[in-house]
Amino acid sequence: MLKIAIVGCGKVADQHVAAIHRIPECEIVSVCDWEPLMAKQLGQRFGIAGCFSDLKEMLEAVSPDIVHITTPPRSHYSLAKQCLESGSHVYLEKPFTVTASETESLIQLAQRRGLKITAGHNYLFTLEMLEMRRLVEKGFLGGRPIHLESYWSYDLGDLRYASAFLGNRNHWVRQLPGQLFHNIISHGIGKLAEFLDDELTEIIATAHQSEQLRSLGAQEVLDELRVMIRDNRGTTAFFCFSTQIRGLNQLRVYGPSGSVTADIITGSLVRNKSRSYKSYLTYFVPPLKSAHEYFRNARVNVANFLTRRLYQDFGMKELIERFYNSVRTGSPLPIPYREIILTARIMDEIFVQIYPGRSEMPEIGHQESGQAATVAVSSVA
Repeated sequence: MLKIAIVGCGKVADQHVAAIHRIPECEIVSVCDWEPLMAKQLGQRFGIAGCFSDLKEMLEAVSPDIVHITTPPRSHYSLAKQCLESGSHVYLEKPFTVTASETESLIQLAQRRGLKITAGHNYLFTLEMLEMRRLVEKGFLGGRPIHLESYWSYDLGDLRYASAFLGNRNHWVRQLPGQLFHNIISHGIGKLAEFLDDELTEIIATAHQSEQLRSLGAQEVLDELRVMIRDNRGTTAFFCFSTQIRGLNQLRVYGPSGSVTADIITGSLVRNKSRSYKSYLTYFVPPLKSAHEYFRNARVNVANFLTRRLYQDFGMKELIERFYNSVRTGSPLPIPYREIILTARIMDEIFVQIYPGRSEMPEIGHQESGQAATVAVSSVA
C-alpha cells in the first residue's frame, strides 16, 4: 500500500484526490498547505486525517512514499527538493519548475537518491493520445514524424481568473518569467517534445496581446503565442497558444505516408493515409473516409463511456497510476526525463525571446525577439 501526501490544497488538489481514489493499493494519508484552513477543508471533504501546515513536520510524521505538489510554480523547486531529500518520490504539477536549470537539478537529485519524479503533463495520457502513440509506434506514418503541430486554446471568457492576475501585479502568475504562458503551455510543448530530437537547431517565438486582453488592462501581459521549432534531424514543429481561438486543443503528427490528429476536446483521433485517386474519385473518396473516421470515433467514445473508461481527468488518473506502478515495480517512468528537460528548455527560450529581461538563460543565451536559437539537452537518463 503506497502512502500518498498532497502539498498545496487549492482547486487542482481536488482533481488529484479524485484521480488517486480510482487507483488501487494506495492511500492518501496527509495533506499540507501553508494556510491551515485550506488543508483542513480538503481533509474534511475527502476524509483525510492528516492535515499539516508545515512540510517538514508532515514528512517526518507520516513518511509518505509519494508526494503530489500542487502549489504555484515558484515553490515547486524548493518543495520537491525537500521531499526528495526526505526520501519521497514526487509528482510535480505543471509547469515542472520555473527554469530548465531547476528541472535538471531536481532530476539529478532524484537519480542520486534512487527516487523517481514526474511532471503533471496529464494530457499526454488521454485515450486519444494513447491511441495516437500506438499508431505511431506501429508505423502508421510510414516513417518517423516529419512535421508536428500543437494547438492550445485558453478561454478568458470566465474573467474571474483573468481579473485576479490582471488586476494585481504581485499575483504569482505575473511573477513568472512567461506570465500567463508560463502556467499553461507546458501541456502543448510537452506533446512536441516526445517527437523532437534532443538537439534543436532553431526556435523562433513571437507573441502579442489580443484586443480582448488589452481592453482589460495589464498592457505588458501577452496572450497570443506562435512558435516555430526545428531539430537536428530536420523535424519541424509549430506551436500555437491562443485565448481568441475557442475549442482548439490538438496535436497533429505528419509522416511520409500518413498523419494523425488527436483532438483533446472531442476525445477523437483522426487517421489519414496519404493516397492518390484517379480522376473525380479524389473529390468523393477522401471526404467519405473522413466521415467514416468521425463516426468511428463516436462509436469508440460511446463504448468507452459505457465501459466507464471515458470520464473527466482520465489522463491524470492514467499518468498517476503509471507513475505509481513505476515506483512499485521499477518499470520505466511514464514521461522520460529527456522530454521533461526538453520541454523546460524550449519554454525558457520562448520566454527569453518574448519577454526580454524577465528571465535569465545562461545555458542558451539571450536572443532578440524572433531570432533563432539552438537548444541542446544535457544527457540525463
